[in-house]
Amino acid sequence: MNVNISIFGLGYVGCVGLGCLAQTGHRVIGVDPQKSKVDFINAGRATIIETGIDQILAKQHEAGNISATTDCAEAISRTEVSFICVGTPSTPNGHLDLGAILHVVEEIGTALKNKPGRHVIALRSTVLPGTNEKVVKLLESCSGKIHGQDFAVVSNPEFLREATAVEDFHKPPFTLIGSRIEWATDVLKRVYASVQAPFLVVEPEVAELMKYVCNSYHALKITFANEVGNICERLNIDSRKVMEIFCLDTKLNISKAYLKPGFAYGGSCLPKDLKALRTIAHDHYLECPVLEGIERSNELQKELVCREIQRLGKRKVGFLGLSFKAGTDDLRESPIVDVIERLLGKGFSVLVYDEHVHISSLTGANREFILQKIPYISSFISDDLKKVVENSELIVIVNNEPRLKAVLAALGPGQVVYDLANAASSQTVGKAQYLGVSW
Repeated sequence: MNVNISIFGLGYVGCVGLGCLAQTGHRVIGVDPQKSKVDFINAGRATIIETGIDQILAKQHEAGNISATTDCAEAISRTEVSFICVGTPSTPNGHLDLGAILHVVEEIGTALKNKPGRHVIALRSTVLPGTNEKVVKLLESCSGKIHGQDFAVVSNPEFLREATAVEDFHKPPFTLIGSRIEWATDVLKRVYASVQAPFLVVEPEVAELMKYVCNSYHALKITFANEVGNICERLNIDSRKVMEIFCLDTKLNISKAYLKPGFAYGGSCLPKDLKALRTIAHDHYLECPVLEGIERSNELQKELVCREIQRLGKRKVGFLGLSFKAGTDDLRESPIVDVIERLLGKGFSVLVYDEHVHISSLTGANREFILQKIPYISSFISDDLKKVVENSELIVIVNNEPRLKAVLAALGPGQVVYDLANAASSQTVGKAQYLGVSW
C-alpha cells in the first residue's frame, strides 16, 4: 500500500530518500528552506552528486511521484509520514548541533495543530540517544497534541555510503526502527515494504546509538588495517596478502566471534601475541595507537569490574569460574585472577568454584602463574558449587558452564548476581538481584 511521505531536508540523505521512496511506489514531497533545492527537485534534478540518483529523480518527476516545497504546513497536510533528514554538525566541543532539527520540529509541531488524523515523524538524521525524547516533548508543546495518540516519533537511522547510496537504500543490512508505538511501527512497515532487508524494531535509544557504533567500528577496522600495513612495510612483507588471508577467516576474524559485551580477554595467546606485535612496531620506530591501546582498554575493564564489586557493598563474594574461559583449566593471564587478587588485598571474603580447575593437578607454567598471583589459592577454591553459592552474598559469574543453571535458579533474596559472561538473566537467578557487566 502506497504512503504519502514528506522529507524535511533535501541534502544527501533527504535527496536519496526522496528518489528511492518514490521509486518504490510512494508519493513524496521534499521540504527545504533553500528555494534552489526545491527548484531542483521540481525540475526532476538532484541536489547532490550521487550515482544513479539523477536518473531516478528524472523518471519519478515525469511520473508525478515527487515534488518539493518550502511550505512545511502544506507538506504536513498532504502526508502521513515525515522524515527529518537535516544536518547535525559537530560543535567545537564535540557535541551535536541540533539547531536545524529543533527548528524543523517546531515547524512540524505548529503544522500538526490543525491537522486531523495521526502523523508519524521519523528521525532519519544521526542523533545522540535521548534526542527522540526531546523531539517528543517539543512536538507536544508546539502542537498541543499527545504522543502515541495523535502523533508518534520513531528513530530510523540511515546507513548510506556515498557513491553506493541508492543500492544501500534498497538493500541495506537491516531496516532499523526505534519505536514504542505499535501503530507507528506498522506505518513504517508499509513504507519499507519493498526494501529487501530484515525489519528490526528496537527501543529508540538503541536505534539512536547504532550509527555511532557502526561508524566507529568501521573507523577502527581502517586504522587497524593501516597499522598492520605499516608494520608489514617495515618488515618488507606484502600487507595486501596478509590482510587478504586475514579476511578469509570468517569463523573468527570477519564474524560475530568476540563481538559481545563482557569481561576482559586473557589466556596464553592473546596477551602474548599482542605484546609481540607491539614490540615489532616499537623496534621499527612505528607508532601504532590502536594496537598500543588494546591492553590498556582490557585493564580498564578489569578495573571497572573491581570497582563495581566494591560498590555493591557485599563482602562475601563467590566467583563461578577461575580459568580465562569456560571449558579449560588454563589460568595463565586469566583476567579474573587480577580482580580476585585486588579484592583479597582489600579484605573481601572470597570463595571460588571452577569445575575444571583443581589446584593439585595443575602443572608447569599454569601452576606457577596462579601460585605467584595468589599463593594461598587453595584456601579460597572449592569443589563444592553449592557451598560457594550458599556462602556468598555476591555471586560473580565468570564462565558460562551448564552446571550453573540449576544452582542460580535457587538463589534467594538478599543475594546479588553479577554476570560477566552473559550466562544468566533476571528471570534465571531465582529471587536474587541481577546485573551484567555492561547490561
